[in-house]
Amino acid sequence: MKSANPYVFVENCLQVMEYYKDLLGGEMTNIQKSDDGKCLHAELHLGASTIHFSDIFSKVNQGDNVRITLECDSEEEIRRVYDSLRQDGQITFEWQQTFWGALHANLIDQFGIGWLLNYQK
Repeated sequence: MKSANPYVFVENCLQVMEYYKDLLGGEMTNIQKSDDGKCLHAELHLGASTIHFSDIFSKVNQGDNVRITLECDSEEEIRRVYDSLRQDGQITFEWQQTFWGALHANLIDQFGIGWLLNYQK
């Protein structure tokens, strides 16, 4: 496993990131926007840690806006984790090759924890 980091889904993502950057320090990087200007993905680097952020694109209940992103080392690893977490869980984004060149899937496990799985080829 390369890393496990929080992923925050929030309205006005870049404004929220500015708040946390001012509070905690760090650097905002890898900002990717959709055609309508919403933030698809951005990162706040704090020392050796990264908090990932995105604007909200569908209804999110309070308390459900933080998930864990796993950056996997191999296709075998992401497949193993995906197959395990989907048992008694709910798939929210089916395992697939993405436009950013990664294998990616989103799930909620049997304990209600949200996971974003990624393997960058």
